[in-house]
Amino acid sequence: MIEKQFISRKMKEFKIEEFVSNILDKDGYSHTEIQRTPLGERIIIHTSKPGLIVGRKGSKIKELTDILKSKFNMENPQVEVAEVTNPNLNAKTIAKNITHTFERFGPKRFKSLGYQMLQRIIDAGALGAEIIISGRGIPSSRAKSWRFSAGYLKKSGDIAENFVNYGYAVAHLKSGSVGVKVMLLTPDIKLPDKIKFKEQEKELPKVEPIDKEEIKEEQIGDKEIKEHKTKSESTIKKIKKEKEEKKPKVKKTKDGNTKK
Repeated sequence: MIEKQFISRKMKEFKIEEFVSNILDKDGYSHTEIQRTPLGERIIIHTSKPGLIVGRKGSKIKELTDILKSKFNMENPQVEVAEVTNPNLNAKTIAKNITHTFERFGPKRFKSLGYQMLQRIIDAGALGAEIIISGRGIPSSRAKSWRFSAGYLKKSGDIAENFVNYGYAVAHLKSGSVGVKVMLLTPDIKLPDKIKFKEQEKELPKVEPIDKEEIKEEQIGDKEIKEHKTKSESTIKKIKKEKEEKKPKVKKTKDGNTKK
C-alpha cells in the first residue's frame, strides 16, 4: 500500500511538471520544482526571464493556480518564480534555447549553433561542457548524433552523478524530432583530483638592532689586541738582542785566522 501511494504521488508530480513546462515553454524557461509543505504544495518555476511568466500584475500566475486546483485537485498550490542568475551555466535553459531556435529557424545551421552555445558556456566560467544533438530532424539521410565538447568534464563517479548539471529538451520539427542533451561542470565545484602546490616563502634573516655600547666594547677589544701584538714584537726583539750580546766576539787576524 505504501509503495502504491509513493508511486501515485510521484506520477502526479511528474504530470504537474510536464503540464507546467508545456504551458510555459518560452524563452528563458528552465524547469519546475515541486516541494511539499504543511500549508500545501509549493511549485517553483525557474526561469531567466520572470517577467514573461508572471505577466501583468501576476495575471498568468493566477490563471496557473486556478488550472492546478481544477485539473489536479490541489487544495492550496503556491506558485513561485525563481530567477536563474546565470542562464549560460544552467544546462536546462541552454537545451531549451537550442530547441526553440530549431523550431523557429530550422536545424540547417545546427553546427554553428552548437559551437556558439558551447563557447557561451565556456566564457561564463564553466570547467567543461558537452552538447549532443541527435535525431532525424538533422539534415542527413539517416538519424545521426553530433557531439560538441570543450574543457574538462567528468563522465563517471560521484561528481558525474551528483554535481554535473544535466539538461534535456526535444524539438518537434516537420522532418522529425531532435533531442538536445547538455552537460556542464560549474566553476564552484571542487574536484578531488585537483592538486595545488604551495610555494614556500623565503625567510629573510632577522636583523637585530645594534647597541652602541657593544660597538665600543668591540673597539676597545681591538685596541688591546693591537697593543698586545706590539708588546710581543718588542719583547722578541729584546730577546734577540740579548742572545747576540751573550755570543763570544770573534776577531780576524791579518793571516786570516780567527781569535776569540
